[in-house]
Formats: sequence, structure tokens, C-alpha cells
Amino acid sequence: MAEITVVSTRAELRDILGGWRRAGDTIGMVPTMGYLHEGHLSLVDIAKANASRVIASLFVNPTQFSPTEDLATYPRDREGDLAKFASRGVELVWAPTVEEMYPAGFATSVSVAGLGQGLCAETRPVFFQGVATVVSKLLIQAWPDVAVFGEKDYQQLCVIRRMALDLDIPTRILSGATVREADGLAMSSRNAYLTPTERQVAPELHKQLTIAAKNPTRQALVAAGDRLLDAGFQKIDYIELRDAASLQPVLTPLDRPARLLAAAWLGKARLIDNVPVDAPS
Repeated sequence: MAEITVVSTRAELRDILGGWRRAGDTIGMVPTMGYLHEGHLSLVDIAKANASRVIASLFVNPTQFSPTEDLATYPRDREGDLAKFASRGVELVWAPTVEEMYPAGFATSVSVAGLGQGLCAETRPVFFQGVATVVSKLLIQAWPDVAVFGEKDYQQLCVIRRMALDLDIPTRILSGATVREADGLAMSSRNAYLTPTERQVAPELHKQLTIAAKNPTRQALVAAGDRLLDAGFQKIDYIELRDAASLQPVLTPLDRPARLLAAAWLGKARLIDNVPVDAPS
């Protein structure tokens, strides 16, 4: 297992990364909130393939949680996370405190219009501003050559790409495909909230998206939602067909690549998922 260094101050981070750059190394970064699973570690593999040194961040970002959300109970496993990072070849973990990331007097936020509105923002109104703010800070702090994010959080990925482009952050934003359990459930830290019975129901989300994606009419999306409720989901936040790049609503028949995205509640877990929908050739 590779040796891993953990730093918690910007000065330490920049000192180490500065030495790597002077040695001619390129840097790949994987930002995370921890409680790692194979989906996170697959992003590390992508970073390793595109840079000579890999770092990760480990920071549960309070600004993306509203007062009614699960900041206090979000699953954490620092020692387990560090072991998993080390086993995959991460050499440095940036693990700041909240005070280091948001010192006294902090008054700046980053928001992305359009992409950061609708879908998950309808029920999580502070989420994408919090994400854009913390990711912009992480990229400026570490200045990696590449940073890797998962496609499971597809709207988040689109927001981060736009933010980096608009703010002239030169980091290349890469994406990794959603990693799934054997039964199709997208891996997520919040899957830990599922009871054993709910865990048996949870794969239905991906199943119904896959069915609807074959002919994603409005009637098909409504039917998918009804089947999820029948299966045991309590609430459907959305099931929407959107342009794969702009996230604007699209209609069938398709004339461009699209994404079918969904968010639904199963017990205490808000599950999200998405599948690509290609326009006919």
C-alpha cells in the first residue's frame, strides 16, 4: 500500500504541490466528501491515467446543505477513507477544517445560472451554489492539471464544467461513468441510509429509467414514476428528459443527445440517477 500524506492547511498543501510541479509532475485531483465507495475510487483511477501524481480532498462541505438536510448525520469514515485512498495510489489528501476552508469573515459565493437551476435545485436550493463555491476553492487551492467528477451527479458535473470555464480555471474537468452495484443501484454514500428492505427496492430506480429511456415520451416518464411509487418509493422529486449539454428540457422525437435524470425518496435516502439517451442516427 502506498504511503499517504494528509494535510489540513493551505500552506502545507501548496508547499508539497509546489515541489511536485518544480519536479515536472502533473497533478490529478479527486474532490470528495468521504465515505468512499468504488465509484469514488474509479475516479482516482481516471486521475492516475491522466496525471503523474494524484491527490484527493476529504471535506464535508457545509455550504451545500440547507438547515433541514443531513449535514450532522452525513456518513463519515476518515480512517477507512484514507486506507482506501492509499490502496488506490493517492499520495496526498487535502482534509481542511471548516475554519480553514471558510475563515472568519468569509463572504464570497459562486453560482452558476441556468445549469444550477431546476432539477435538484428545486428541492435543494442552496446545493449548487455551495458546490460551485467549494469546488472553485479546491481547484484554486490545488491548481490541478485535471480534476475528476462522477456522472452519477450529472447536474453537478455540468455546473462544475461551466464554473471552471467561466472563471478561467485551467484545470481540465474529466468525468467518470456511474459505478453500480450488481443489481444496478448507483453507488452512493447515502445508500448507507437504506434499510435492508429499502435496499431491495432501490434498484428499481435504475430499472425504470432504463425502460423509459428506450422511448422517453412524457407518458413513459409519468409511468416510470408511478411504478416507482408502486414499488415502495415515497416521493418522486423529478424524472426529466434534458439536453445532455445544456440541461434544457427536450421533447421526443430526439434530435440531439439527451439525459434522463431522476431523483426520488426511499425512506431517509434521496436517490439520484441518470442514463444517457442518444438521438437516432
